[in-house]
Amino acid sequence: MECELKDLSPTQGESNPQPPQPPQRSESAHDEGSTKDDRPLLKPEPAASVSQESLQELEKKFAAYVRHDVYGPMGRGELPLEEKVLLGIALVTLVPIRVMAAMTILVLYYAICRICTLFSSPNREEGDQEDYAHLGGWRRNVIVQCGRALSRAMLFVFGFYWISQTYRIPNSHDKSSTVQNEGKDESDEPERPGAIISNHVSYIDILYHMSSFFPSFVAKRSVAKLPLVGLISKCLGCVYVQRESRSSDFKGVSGVVTERVKEAHQHKSAPMMMLFPEGTTTNGDYLLPFKTGAFLPKAPVLPVILRYPCRRFSPAWDSISGVRHVIFLLCQFVNHLEVIQLPIYHPSEQEKDDPKLYASNLRRLMASEGNLILSDIGLPEKRIYHAALNGL
Repeated sequence: MECELKDLSPTQGESNPQPPQPPQRSESAHDEGSTKDDRPLLKPEPAASVSQESLQELEKKFAAYVRHDVYGPMGRGELPLEEKVLLGIALVTLVPIRVMAAMTILVLYYAICRICTLFSSPNREEGDQEDYAHLGGWRRNVIVQCGRALSRAMLFVFGFYWISQTYRIPNSHDKSSTVQNEGKDESDEPERPGAIISNHVSYIDILYHMSSFFPSFVAKRSVAKLPLVGLISKCLGCVYVQRESRSSDFKGVSGVVTERVKEAHQHKSAPMMMLFPEGTTTNGDYLLPFKTGAFLPKAPVLPVILRYPCRRFSPAWDSISGVRHVIFLLCQFVNHLEVIQLPIYHPSEQEKDDPKLYASNLRRLMASEGNLILSDIGLPEKRIYHAALNGL
C-alpha cells in the first residue's frame, strides 16, 4: 500500500556520492501546483518496445525500483528448472494452506473489531474522516492487543517465522536524539514521539508495524469501503486520502495528520501515526526524498528501517503487480525481515522552523544507519520505468 502525503515537493539539494546516478527530474515533476498523475502504476499507456540494451540503461537510471531476485523484472523472468519445480509444489500445497490461514485470521479480527465497536459511534473529523481509534477502556485494549497478536500471526503465515530486530544508537558524529537531549535531566521521562517514520518497501511493512506499534496509517479513501479491511482500518485510526481527486480537499487531510501527530506526542492514550515519507515503495536498497508532511507538526519522531534479505523471491513490492507478488510470496517457504530501530529523533529549533531541513537530516541519518543509498527519483519516475517495462 502506498500511503502518500502530497503536501510539498521532496527535499532538494542533497549531494549523494553513491552510485548509480538518477536522472534529473523535469520541472513538471517539481511543480507543486501541477496536476497529479494518478494512473495505475502497472497499467500505463502503451509504450514503445525496449531493447535489452535500453533496459540496462533504464535499470541504471531507475535503480531504486529494479528487482534483484531470480524472478526478474515484474516477476516475469525466465526461471531455472529447480525454481519452477519448487514453485509448482508450493502452488498446490503451501499456498492453499496459507490462504485459508490468512483468511481465518482476517475474519477473526474483523469479528473482534465488530464486537468492540457495537453501539459505538465513530469519531468524525474534518474531510469526512471517521475512525474508532479513540475508543477507551476494554474495547480499545482488546482491539490493540488482538490486532498486534494477529498481525504477528499473519506475518508467520506469510513465512516470516522470525524477525531480526536491532536497536541502534547512531554514531556520535551523526545527528541523533542524544545530541538534542544534552542538558536534560536523565531522570526525566523520555518524550513520546508523535509519529513513526519508516522506509517503504512492501505492504508487509504495514503488518510489521501493526504487530509492533499498532499505529494509524495514511491510506486511500477507497480502503475504508473494502469488506473486512474497511472496519479494521477505522479501528486503526487511518487517515483517508482521496488520491485520484482533483479537488483541493488535501488541506483538510494534512491538517488531520498534523493534529494527530501533535496529539500522539502530547497524550499517551492517543495512537501514533505511521508515515512513509517517501510516498511509494522501493526495492529496499534505496531511500527516496522525504515529503515534508510528517515534519510539519515539529514533534519528535521514531525512525525505523526495514530490510528484506532474500535468495529467491524478494518481498519488495517495486515493479511487480500485486496479485503476482502475493502468489510468489506465499510460494516461498521462508521469508526474512530485518528491522533497525533508532532512538527517538528530537528536532532542533532550526529543524522545527524548516520542515525540509528536518526531513533532509533524518533521511541522511536513516540512510547512514540502514546502509541505504540516497536517490533523487520519486513516484513519477517509477511510472516511467513501469511504462517502459510494459513495453518490453
